[in-house]
Amino acid sequence: MASPRNLLNVVDVEATCWEGEPPDGQVSEIIEIGLTVVDLRAGERVARHGILVRPEHSTVGGFCTELTGLTQEQVDRGVGFTDACRLLAVEHEAGRRSWASWGDYDRRQFVRQCRATATPYPFGNRHTNAKAVFAQAHGLRNRAGMARALEVAGLPLEGRHHRGEDDAWNIAALVVSLARRGDWPETRAPAAN
Repeated sequence: MASPRNLLNVVDVEATCWEGEPPDGQVSEIIEIGLTVVDLRAGERVARHGILVRPEHSTVGGFCTELTGLTQEQVDRGVGFTDACRLLAVEHEAGRRSWASWGDYDRRQFVRQCRATATPYPFGNRHTNAKAVFAQAHGLRNRAGMARALEVAGLPLEGRHHRGEDDAWNIAALVVSLARRGDWPETRAPAAN
């Protein structure tokens, strides 16, 4: 009999951004949610998703497009933030599954934007900062960015850096490598008494 799957959602968001301060009246908003599902027990990435999100209080300018590759026209075809959170909760079981992101920015951005829009927070309280776990597992004093962490782990960067769907896929590869080493919190053996 096959063992039950231990699924983890790895999430990476892209948000509207500017080279300096936001233009008057604009705030940073999520424009893409990348999500990769990892089966921790099997040690593999099992699904890959990208959700484009239409911003309501900001626009995608040249700097943001250069960084992410996303244009205003693309995100205009996305779903609203509340609908995106509903998709996470219903289709991706975000409230039931543990989730991880590279650093704490993604979690904080969801908290801020959910509060600002009176949208129910889609995730449960089991969040892991994959960047901190990676730094500890590899004995790094300074927490590496995702691209540098892939180099340290001997893994390729797949796709475009700063695209949510691609970054979630790459972060998930790092999570799988940590799990295989026994360094991911949900895969560590319990301490002996």
